[in-house]
Amino acid sequence: MTPDVEVTPPGSHDVASAAGDIVELLDVLWERTRDRDWAAPASLAQLRLMYAVDRENGIRMRALGAVLNVSAPSLSRLCDRLQSVGFVERRPSPDSGREVTLNLTAEGHAHLAEVRRKRGEVLTGAIDRMPAGQRAELAQGLTGLRAALGGVPVVPPVFAGPAVRGPAG
Repeated sequence: MTPDVEVTPPGSHDVASAAGDIVELLDVLWERTRDRDWAAPASLAQLRLMYAVDRENGIRMRALGAVLNVSAPSLSRLCDRLQSVGFVERRPSPDSGREVTLNLTAEGHAHLAEVRRKRGEVLTGAIDRMPAGQRAELAQGLTGLRAALGGVPVVPPVFAGPAVRGPAG
């Protein structure tokens, strides 16, 4: 008879480190897939901007700079490039003539859908190679992580305004 062995769950720091490793691996994988599979007109930085605008359509430029942690000139250049290929559009803020909001265009939404589809194929292939029990544990863990991150504001409160929704909005 085997004695019961108490398994100590990994600490939060260890799990966060492992999750960070996966994020970095996925960044490299996405970039490699993007270069190999199709000539995407958006860089990784531009895609991150598009993801933020997709989550907060109508986000103020100032708030977007805070979300992405980029300077106003860098943000403006990113937006210029995305606007030139038809993925985003700038609009005057409905409640402040001095502020500008950013929205994805139909082309921008279509491009993100294609990026997500291709990334989904890569992830599905990897997850299909995992044993069923590990897939279930991964799904449960990711559900818990998403719920925990749901309490983290996407837009810092100091920049949130009427045109900016929070994570629940």
